[in-house]
Amino acid sequence: MTMMLPFILSFKLAIITTAALLILGVPVGTWIAYTKSRLTAVADIAINLLLVLPPSVIGFYLLLLFSPSCGVGKMMKEYFHCEILFTFTGLLIGAVLFSLPFMVNAVKTGLRAVPRQLIEASYTLGKGKVYTFFAVILPNAWTAVMSGAIVCFVHTIGAFGIMLMVGGNIPGKTRVASIALYHEVETLHYAAAHGYSVLLIGITVCALLVLRRVQDRSSRRAVCQ
Repeated sequence: MTMMLPFILSFKLAIITTAALLILGVPVGTWIAYTKSRLTAVADIAINLLLVLPPSVIGFYLLLLFSPSCGVGKMMKEYFHCEILFTFTGLLIGAVLFSLPFMVNAVKTGLRAVPRQLIEASYTLGKGKVYTFFAVILPNAWTAVMSGAIVCFVHTIGAFGIMLMVGGNIPGKTRVASIALYHEVETLHYAAAHGYSVLLIGITVCALLVLRRVQDRSSRRAVCQ
């Protein structure tokens, strides 16, 4: 049971992170996909910067930002009497930032692939932008959105560097599966490390199979249409 606690925490973190990214990533991806301005270009670069920066770099600056002695962390401690670092909230913020590019890019790509004729046909029939988005655009981009969600889920399960920086290694509180694996290797418990590794590989393979199935079903529907 002790071995399963990090996986339970990892699944909890991955589920909440994926839900948060669906809420945040869809509007941000839509804004970037359909708005042409310098601001969207800067936002797109900033989001993709999170994709290429080493996780430890992102974790380091989150560590500074949420430190109780300075920045946002000091304000949170003084006015709200709460701390973000080395808590589940800290893990969640790090995970959302770490996986944000995967969701935004998936949404952006999916929306841009929707045929313009479908959108214009909806407008021609007198439908508004909100109706067109939810009834025409989003259903046609749903496979991309779901693919992004699956990738974000499995990406969060395997996240390590940023999790260690902002969450630490507190058993039952912030010790997710990837950190538990690192802990077992560090303490030379290789049998336990093998157990964590096999389970993480299994989770990743299952997620990739689900992703493949979603994409295959989308391809078959496209052929039938």
